[in-house]
Amino acid sequence: MARRRCRCDHWMLLLFCCCLLAFPGHGPPTVEAFVGAYGVNYGRIANNIPSPDKVVALLRASKIRNVKIYDADHTVLDAFKGTGLNLVIAINNGLLKDMAANESSSIEWLNQNVKPYLPETRIVGITVGNEILGGQDPSLYQPLVDSVKNVYNGLKKLHLENKIELFTPHSEAVFATSYPPSACVFKPELMAYLKPLLDFFAMINSPFYVNAYPFLAYISDPEQIDINYALFKPNPGIVDPNTSLHYDNMFDAQIDAAYAALQAAGYNNMEVRVAETGWASSGDQNEAGASSENARTYNFNLRKRLFLRKGTPLSQRYQ
Repeated sequence: MARRRCRCDHWMLLLFCCCLLAFPGHGPPTVEAFVGAYGVNYGRIANNIPSPDKVVALLRASKIRNVKIYDADHTVLDAFKGTGLNLVIAINNGLLKDMAANESSSIEWLNQNVKPYLPETRIVGITVGNEILGGQDPSLYQPLVDSVKNVYNGLKKLHLENKIELFTPHSEAVFATSYPPSACVFKPELMAYLKPLLDFFAMINSPFYVNAYPFLAYISDPEQIDINYALFKPNPGIVDPNTSLHYDNMFDAQIDAAYAALQAAGYNNMEVRVAETGWASSGDQNEAGASSENARTYNFNLRKRLFLRKGTPLSQRYQ
């Protein structure tokens, strides 16, 4: 399902720093449990938001240690100095063409936004673009692949390739189908870009990151999708007819669908991590289920799900 852009007033987006499960190439998959580490995506395109210093204070008071931002704003990087908080920064979509064409641009960006802040600011990851493949600008597809390689080469020259993880988050627009989870495959027309990208990430041992939004799936078909299934509330769930696995929430199903797509493409060893998830607290009249109560329920139940420290239905089969 392609991610729909909706006019929602507020999102609570969660960044997961957890390995759900990992499949080796031969024999039964080796499974690592849902470890329960989480964080927040710190977006700053809004009115009346607190300063970075106040955000840091809120994060520490809430005992949230993992944060992802959508740029490399120096006021934020300065605010995180000496805090011990883990920070993922971003190279935004508008920089990709230049970075793809010039490796020197990647090195310059790293010298300006990463090197001066280490080690006082704990930069642990860099995202290269966001939801590029399957998005509305195909002219960025190939530059994404080339940018990832150039940024990694820049990290190597700075001897940071083993200290900072490099990845790109995907929307569900990369999948041709995601239901049932076991039938999920990548869109054939994207494989010319996905294959070299996944090959490279496999080589550097970087996970596949997906932005998983049960809310977006729900508002696309509220008559057929049980909102309780999307909100982790009691419901009959679904059974995957190909695997006989039972899913009592859509979040787990979306993760296992991503694993199925990777397996179908030949990437059995690649783990899946969630870069974003959340629920809209308000929206337009046609955006069913967008409410502060549902957003609160989703985030609360998601945290409960994490703290169970158990894998998805697919992972539990191999435990």
